[in-house]
Formats: sequence, structure tokens, C-alpha cells
Amino acid sequence: MRKSAWLEQGKDIVAAIPLGRLHGILVYAFLYLPMATLILGSFNASRYGIGWQGFTLNWYANLADDAEILAAARNSLTVAALSATLATVVGTLSAVGLYRYRFRGRRFLMGLLFVTLMSPDIVMAVSLLVLFIGLRLELGLFTLWLAHTGFCLPFVTLTVHARLQGFDNALVEAARDLGAGEWTAIRRIVLPLALPAIAAGWLMSFTLSLDDAVVSFFVTGPDFEVLPLRIYSMVRLGVKPEVNALASLLFAVSLSFVVLAQCLLRKDRE
Repeated sequence: MRKSAWLEQGKDIVAAIPLGRLHGILVYAFLYLPMATLILGSFNASRYGIGWQGFTLNWYANLADDAEILAAARNSLTVAALSATLATVVGTLSAVGLYRYRFRGRRFLMGLLFVTLMSPDIVMAVSLLVLFIGLRLELGLFTLWLAHTGFCLPFVTLTVHARLQGFDNALVEAARDLGAGEWTAIRRIVLPLALPAIAAGWLMSFTLSLDDAVVSFFVTGPDFEVLPLRIYSMVRLGVKPEVNALASLLFAVSLSFVVLAQCLLRKDRE
């Protein structure tokens, strides 16, 4: 009888929730409940994750004492910073060029950006590996930097280009009438106004590079390990609390950069 009453009460609660809102709740629960479970497990004192045995920070302390994990983290941060910086410079210049100038093949180049953006990671990874082998490049930091710059570049270009499409071109024309050259007008007017989108592009590129595992698996050498590959190698031996802690830290860093990028883009739109 009691169970029946609980079921009836649950049905009443579900019926009281609008269908659209219920759909949203279910979707977000499906997306974020596994992450919440992972984060909660990183604070569980149980080594095998069976039942809650108390709160602890030991697994995070163990990460701080692991030299291999720290080395992988430094490698990931280095590659992410270098890739994001190069992709931002090249992508911003590409966006300005595609917006400011009309030339044959412009639409084709824009289409190629979307093709690269939507291509499966495994296709890009294999093609880059074949390219690097053909060029006789030693796999390691340099090849990983080039690869990450390649798949981050479309994100920066399209983000900055979208900002420039809402730009009042009359400001540049006014600067030109007052004697400013093309480069001076771009440097003093266009780039400062596009700065929030440029910063957001850098943050998104940093996050994409930091989280990438598929491309990194193919184009990095055996002597240069990054954090996602380190996590993968640890999981193959079983999901340990240290893995939960490491994945939670990576998720927190990625989430903070994504939120910051979205805040910059929202401020830019306002």
C-alpha cells in the first residue's frame, strides 16, 4: 500500500511538470549525472568506489605526488597554450581577410573551414599522421602542436568572423578618410572591437587542445605523453579513485575556460 502511494505521488509530480521542462530535465540529467558521479567518486574514501565511506582529499594528494601525471599535465598545458596562441593569430588574420576582402574562391575557403570543423577526429588524426610520416617529421611536441593548431584554427576563424559580420564598416572608412592606412585601420579599429571574440577563440582553442585524445594518440611520440592519454592508460587498468580525481580536475579546467569564453562572447554581443 505504501509503495502504491509513493508511485501515485511520483506520477502526480511528473504530471505537474510541463512536457518541455521534463524533456529538458531528462536531457541534462543524462548529460551531467555521470559527471556528477565521477566528481563525487573522487572525494570518496573507498578505493574501489563501492558505497560511500567518507569524504577525503587523499586521491588529489596522490596526484600531486605522481611525477608522471605532473609531467603529462605540463605537456598538455604547453601544447594547449602554444596551439591556442598560433591558432588565434592565424585564425584572426584569416577572419579579417575573409571579411574585408572579396576575391575568387572566398566562399570555397569558408566552406573548407566548415568541412574541417565537421570532419571526424579519426579522419583528421590519420591524415595528419600520414602527412607527418611523409614529411619525415619525428612525432612529438612539434607534430602535436601543428595538429592541435590545425583543428583549433576553424573555431577561431569562424568565431572572429561572426563578430566582424556585425561590425560597422563605416568606422574603417572614416579612419581611411582621416588618413589611416589599411593596416592602421585594422590594428586600431577592427582588432580592438573584435578583441572579446579573439579572446573567446583562444579560450576555446585551449580547451579543445587540452581535452583532445584521438588526434593526440596518433600524432604524439612515445616520449611525449599528454594528460588525456595518461588518463586513458590509467583507465585500461581499472577505474581507480585517482582517475576520478584527475578527470574531475580536467573537467573543472575545461568548464571554467568554456564559461569564460561564453561570457566574453555574450559581453561582445551586448
